[in-house]
Amino acid sequence: VQLQASGGGLVQAGGSLRLSCAASGQTFSSYAMGWFRQPPGKEREFVAIISRSGSTTSYLDSVKGRFTISRDNAKNTAYLQMNSLNPEDTAVYYCAAGNPQWIVATMRTPRSYDYWGQGTLVTVSS
Repeated sequence: VQLQASGGGLVQAGGSLRLSCAASGQTFSSYAMGWFRQPPGKEREFVAIISRSGSTTSYLDSVKGRFTISRDNAKNTAYLQMNSLNPEDTAVYYCAAGNPQWIVATMRTPRSYDYWGQGTLVTVSS
């Protein structure tokens, strides 16, 4: 499956952005979808995951209550709505597709995912 992330940009602290991840190729609904981010000079970290049906989600603690992951299987697209952004959210954001076991340690590991988008840069100014 091919993934194309979009929606990044420059936003002031407290602002919002919605990232999109458009999928093509194999059946989108066969995969759980994850969002990861890589801040400047740091390792890639898990942000959120949504199950294949969209019924179950999990988030990094620091984004709970601010970010919402969703998907539209009819449109082959996953989303990450990001509200109340702060400078610590500055990173390149990546979407990923896979079927990791629904265990915290596994779903938060990048190597548990099979396909990756190219990344979209989110910059939050103070």
